[in-house]
Amino acid sequence: MSIKIAGAPCCWGVDDPKKPNLPSWERVLQEASQAGYKGIELGPYGYIPMDIERVQVELSKNNLTVIAGTIFDNLVAESNLEHLVRQVDDICSLIIKLSPSIQEEGQQFPTAYLVLIDWGHDERDYTAGHPDDAKRLSPEGWNNMMTHIRILAEHAWTKYGVRSVVHPHAGGYIEFEDEIKKLMQDIPHEIAGLCLDTGHLYYSKMDPVQWLRDCANRLDYIHFKDINLDKYQQVMTECIRFFDACCKGVMCPIGQGIIDYKSINRLLKEIDYHGYITVEQERDPRNCDSSLRDVSQSFAYLKSIGF
Repeated sequence: MSIKIAGAPCCWGVDDPKKPNLPSWERVLQEASQAGYKGIELGPYGYIPMDIERVQVELSKNNLTVIAGTIFDNLVAESNLEHLVRQVDDICSLIIKLSPSIQEEGQQFPTAYLVLIDWGHDERDYTAGHPDDAKRLSPEGWNNMMTHIRILAEHAWTKYGVRSVVHPHAGGYIEFEDEIKKLMQDIPHEIAGLCLDTGHLYYSKMDPVQWLRDCANRLDYIHFKDINLDKYQQVMTECIRFFDACCKGVMCPIGQGIIDYKSINRLLKEIDYHGYITVEQERDPRNCDSSLRDVSQSFAYLKSIGF
């Protein structure tokens, strides 16, 4: 396997740039580097500034490359499309000018990726992880979202040469088994790849090992999380938003939770996965003083089992 392990700002509690108590992006880059990571995601749009020279200085100082930029927004509403396209332009024009990460042998598309995540619907946020309770989109709403994904992915590729990957996410309208299967029917691989997240799969009642195996031919990029089973079982009894569950500690360092990463390591060898895996551990940003410890433990554990 040619696999590189990267980090993401959500490990420091950064899921919304407007939240209070966020650490500086310079600190996130510095601590990711200290923990051993060689790559980093940009995090939510607007967190790391769209200042190429300033960002490149910090990346170089910390021996990091950018692995992905993210659109974490409402992909359904027609009224939001213009804003989404503007994000594509801003993010892609930044990442193509930063130092590129090395394309690993066997990696089908080069990083940095554009990660597309549907988000921003209260009615789904409160039913994250509950497939039987969650409202599904109308056919019109689903078709709107698929059309918008195609527009964004084709724009990123044709104008910037940036590969888009769709990330099923707890609390959005692409979360559960039926929705991921329909996504793969409606968005061909030549338009956009798939970014599966082990933690979101488990959170939303799917087996990460089985889904990574079944989606191997669509898989461009992977996120790794781990889940504290006691905390998970607790939040599943509550009417709670996904990130509020994360603030309660439902995500934990890799190797300290319920997800079987030794089996995942064997599987990725079997399916011949190459490229990048990004470690995530969403948390309350007020607890980010423990982020360096946790991301270091995640990195060390993955290395210890053969990644």
